[in-house]
Amino acid sequence: MIVLIAPEEDIPNEIDILNQLFEHGLRFYHFRKPEKNYEEHVAYLNQIDKEYHNRIVVHYHHELINEFNLKGIHFQEQKRIDYIDNPSEYFKTLNMYGKTISSSFHEPKVLKDCYFEFDYHLLSPVFSSISKEGYEGKGFDVNDINKTIVGMGGINSETIQETLQLGFKGVGVLGGVWNAENPVESFKSIKEKFYSLV
Repeated sequence: MIVLIAPEEDIPNEIDILNQLFEHGLRFYHFRKPEKNYEEHVAYLNQIDKEYHNRIVVHYHHELINEFNLKGIHFQEQKRIDYIDNPSEYFKTLNMYGKTISSSFHEPKVLKDCYFEFDYHLLSPVFSSISKEGYEGKGFDVNDINKTIVGMGGINSETIQETLQLGFKGVGVLGGVWNAENPVESFKSIKEKFYSLV
């Protein structure tokens, strides 16, 4: 699986690029915009072609899952720590039938010991980040963890093979697409490389 994370700050033509990425087979788009409020989240989603809503996972304002036909919800690390100890309470007001639940981790041991059954887990940083300066890669090896883990941090078409060898089932991309001169072409080459190896 290939997960694309939204750029934190809006970039020029972002929605146009995103619709093109969906056309080229993007299946997991993590909508992570910490500065946007609920209304701004709604406005953003309304600009995206409805047929692609079921490929979008929201990081903030999980109640959007009740308003839009989204793919699922994602827990940032702190939110997981705050809420997942009492999940039945948290999910009571959310229409989660057939939806995915994922979370971010920064230590393999914490991920391995997490009792909650997430559909998949984002673990970072595997390599030094493309989008965050000074975010050093740790080369995590997760071959011994029997969970679906997506490697993030420094992922581009050059690092995919090593990521898979380290035991990751998928790759999470941010800078490798959004910081590229041509995000659509960059996504296509990542996708081509990933599927030639799995």
